[in-house]
This record gives sequence, structure tokens and C-alpha cells, in this order.
Amino acid sequence: MASPTPLLKDELDIVIPTIRNLDFLEMWRPFFEPYHLIIVQDGDPSKTIKVPEGFDYELYNRNDINRILGPKANCISFKDSACRCFGYMVSKKKYIYTIDDDCFVANDPSGKKINALEQHIQNLLCPSTPYFFNTLYEPYREGADFVRGYPFSLREGVPTAVSHGLWLNIPDYDAPTQLVKPLERNTRYVDAIMTIPKGTLFPMCGMNLAFDRELIGPAMYFGLMGDGQPIGRYDDMWAGWCIKVICDHLGLGVKTGLPYIFHSKASNPFVNLRKEYKGIFWQEDIIPFFQKVVLSKEATTVQKCYLELAKEVKDKLSKIDPYFDKLADAMVTWIESWDELNPAGASAANGKA
Repeated sequence: MASPTPLLKDELDIVIPTIRNLDFLEMWRPFFEPYHLIIVQDGDPSKTIKVPEGFDYELYNRNDINRILGPKANCISFKDSACRCFGYMVSKKKYIYTIDDDCFVANDPSGKKINALEQHIQNLLCPSTPYFFNTLYEPYREGADFVRGYPFSLREGVPTAVSHGLWLNIPDYDAPTQLVKPLERNTRYVDAIMTIPKGTLFPMCGMNLAFDRELIGPAMYFGLMGDGQPIGRYDDMWAGWCIKVICDHLGLGVKTGLPYIFHSKASNPFVNLRKEYKGIFWQEDIIPFFQKVVLSKEATTVQKCYLELAKEVKDKLSKIDPYFDKLADAMVTWIESWDELNPAGASAANGKA
């Protein structure tokens, strides 16, 4: 049930990357209208993007990004939804929710409309349990608890940095899976939330995602993708691998599961294959890299962690392809830009080890 006063109304921004008019917001109006929107317009900056009446928003196009970041603007992807991370950088709020413009309000099995934003907020405000798995999944939910044998010393949990939501209808598949299962739709609603265990990576999808910007924001860089780059559609996954390594190091939690949104539009699998082609090969080396990387004791802030990761990327992954040299440099530029726009954030982004 929606709260009479929206949760975190003045502490959360909704970030939306788009190339089109945002008519989809009409369906989300009951849930999104009280919040501030940051819209990042991709593609042609001369095109006018229409936003339905009644929403409080700011809109940035490529010209704005170039004006605000100057020479450092080259760290923000062009012609790719990875441009959304510019919205994370310019936000001044503690929390971020990001959603794609082809995502609609889903219904739960009883037919009730799901307030995805409210569920994400509840996830973020509730502790995580990365050090010991609870077989009833989320122990803090009503009707659940820690099971027998769960250490009492770990029941307080750790702060939750990221809430990763899921999707009904069009699954988040890679191009080869799309090609062999073109008609597959996800109709399975699993009423569960779980903490991803420490030391375990996951494929993060950026279309229904919330995070604590103060805890993990500087690591939410969606990489160099799209125009002029040899790869696309790995932006959110790159950010997910980075944030998970850093959350594990700083003692922060990542949750996945509820809430669901309704993903309405399947992208073209042949176009996707062209974007993903190199990534499908590269990920076989990238995943072991992230599994083995160790951050130093001196890495006590997200920024310090991220700069250490950038150095490791340059040292270990650039042998795969020169792209990773460029990506590592962009990771450093991203942190420099973040700290210029968020001078107080340099000390605020601390985790609890």
C-alpha cells in the first residue's frame, strides 16, 4: 500500500536515460510524481524531449554534459543508455532510482499494481546479510526471521548499498539467448529478496535499480559504451562487477529480487549481437579478474577502491584489448569529475569495514 507521505521524498532522485518522449511516466505518475527526476537525453541534443505535465525534473543533453564536464565529458558514453550515470554524478540526493523508458508498472499475482520505487526504498533502508546465507532469504521481512543455526553476532547485518530489481515479460537476455528463445517471456513472480553473498558476483541490470549514492555512488560508473567504442550492453554489468567487489571490501550489502517491473520492449537481437560480440568473449577473462582482485587496506573510501580497480584494469585487462586501457583512464576521469561536482562526497562515501 502506498504511503500517505512518500518515503524519502526529498532524499531520492529518479534517473532516466532516454531518446524519446517520456509518455511512459503517465503510468508511473501515482508513484513517481512526488519525486525529482533527472532525465539524461541521449543522441541528438537538438531534439526536444517532451515530459508529461506535473513532474518536477531537470533534463541534460550532450551539450549540457560537455558544458558541465568540459574535457572530462569523454568519460560519459554517447548513444548508449550508459549515459545515465551522468545523472548519478549531478544528483545531490542520498538515494538514486534508475529505470528505462520501456519499463511499466507490473502487477503482482493478486493483480495489485507494484510500487517498485517503494519496495526499493524498503530494501535500501533494511540491512543486508552478505556473510552468512539465511535459508528463508530476507530475514527482516514480515513473517520471516533468522533460522536456527544463524550466528547471533551476524544478525544485525550491514548497510545496504544496492537494491537490484527484476522484470516480468521481456527477460534481460543476451543476444544469443534472445535468438534461440525469441518468444520467451518471464511470467514467474518470485516473492523473494535475498542478499548476494560476499565473494559472489552477479550480472547487474540497470533498468530497475536503486542505490545509496552516499555509500556506493562513485563506483556506479557505467563505463565507456556505444558510439566510438567496440562494445555495448555491458555498461550496467561492468558497474555491477565493480560495485560488488567494492561492497565486499567495505562491508556493504547488495540485494536482489523484489520489486518487479514490466519490461515491454525486446531489443533487436541482431543489433544486440553486434554490440555484445566482443563482450561475450571478453567476459570469460573479465569475470576471473574480478573474482581474484584484492583491494588494499588503504582503500577506505569508494573513490580509493575505484582508483585501485582502475589501476588493476590497466595492468591486467589491457592485454586483452587496448579498449581496457581507455576504459581504465575513463574510470579515473570519472572519479575526478565526481569529486569536482561533489566535493563533500569525497569523505561521505565511506563504507564500514
